[in-house]
Amino acid sequence: MIRKLLSGAGAIGTALMTSTAAFAQEAAEAAAPVVDKGDTAWMMTSTVLVLLMILPGLALFYGGLTRTKNMLATMTQIGAAACLAMVIWVAYGYGLAFGPEGNAYISWGKWFLAGVTPDSLADTFSDDFKLPEYVFISFQMTFAAITVALVLGSVVERMKFAAVMIFAAVWLTIVYFPIAHMVWAVGGLFFEMGALDFAGGTVVHINAGVSALVAAIILGKRIGYGKDVMAPHSLTMTMIGTGMLWVGWFGFNAGSALEANGSAALAMINTFVATAAAGLTWMIAEKAAGHKASALGFCSGIIAGLVAVTPAAGNSGPMGAIVLGAVASVVCFLAVTILKPKLGYDDSLDAFGIHGVGGIVGALGTAVVYAPMFGGPGDGSTGIGAQLVTQAAAVGATIVWATIGTIIAMYVAKALTGLRVSEEVEREGLDLGEHGERAYNY
Repeated sequence: MIRKLLSGAGAIGTALMTSTAAFAQEAAEAAAPVVDKGDTAWMMTSTVLVLLMILPGLALFYGGLTRTKNMLATMTQIGAAACLAMVIWVAYGYGLAFGPEGNAYISWGKWFLAGVTPDSLADTFSDDFKLPEYVFISFQMTFAAITVALVLGSVVERMKFAAVMIFAAVWLTIVYFPIAHMVWAVGGLFFEMGALDFAGGTVVHINAGVSALVAAIILGKRIGYGKDVMAPHSLTMTMIGTGMLWVGWFGFNAGSALEANGSAALAMINTFVATAAAGLTWMIAEKAAGHKASALGFCSGIIAGLVAVTPAAGNSGPMGAIVLGAVASVVCFLAVTILKPKLGYDDSLDAFGIHGVGGIVGALGTAVVYAPMFGGPGDGSTGIGAQLVTQAAAVGATIVWATIGTIIAMYVAKALTGLRVSEEVEREGLDLGEHGERAYNY
């Protein structure tokens, strides 16, 4: 009898242990972060939308703004620099920006994506959900690719293709990757400061715009600048590129929420209304200045609005985004039409005037539109003045870092290949001189 009782007690104990272990396993599985297929699908779509911004969006936008003899060279430089950025990103760029070890300025590890598998996960802004790491890597890779391509807008029609590629490799390594780490990586300098940059106002636009200005000054003006007519050869192409950039920008901004949620929805509507306000405002500014409202002005305003709302996409209410877009459009208009002629630099396609200036306005303006009193999503714990100081510190540091890094990258390229094409090639056009082909055979 005793033996039976002990046997029964043992069976009950075993059953209880099994039940407890099963319950613990189920609880652990329930608590573990999961990969949401909807979020993953949205982020894969956003990644492809950002690629659309580069090819064909930016290539068409910049290509249409150049003279016919340099159109193919401009588009080729954009495409090739973007491809180089993608290869460098998976080799070591991802490790420098988002590696497992690091400090306030840079990280390291995961060289050549070592240790990353289809089962590897990356954090989102929610504790309960994660993304496949390959998706996060790909998304951030497109940001690096478009940023270096944006810089080239100031140096088209006169910079050697070989110099462009060397510059791109060095610039990505010493400028883009550290800034991306400082802004978006946990432990990064600006991240820990509490600087707000939802989708890349500092990382992409101030970074690219300031670098474009420095590169243009070092390279020098185009032959005939200020004397010869250097009008865009195809504003139709530029208009098409503008539309593709706007469409792709939804991946850029709404995708930066890293989930298909309310934050992404806020970024989406802000990308609509800030851009619309900026496009209209630029044409009004043209009219107020005594000119006709132009297609080029409309396109310029659209890009200015997109740039300005980038850091504020998920950090502003729609009304604040409208005001931010309109203000940035006016400031960029003044930078392009007054500041640039007065200072005399040859920023060929106004990369600084729109991306640099628009990025600065957007980054500083985010401190204002983030406040709940202006309809922003902030909780009011940080006052506008304190947040503005933080934003200004991040902007100033980005300007200094980009300036120094661009000087180094340009002079490395100059030492290895020289920067400018010959006078003969510049007059003939870089399409033939650098690539041996013409856009139009007549």
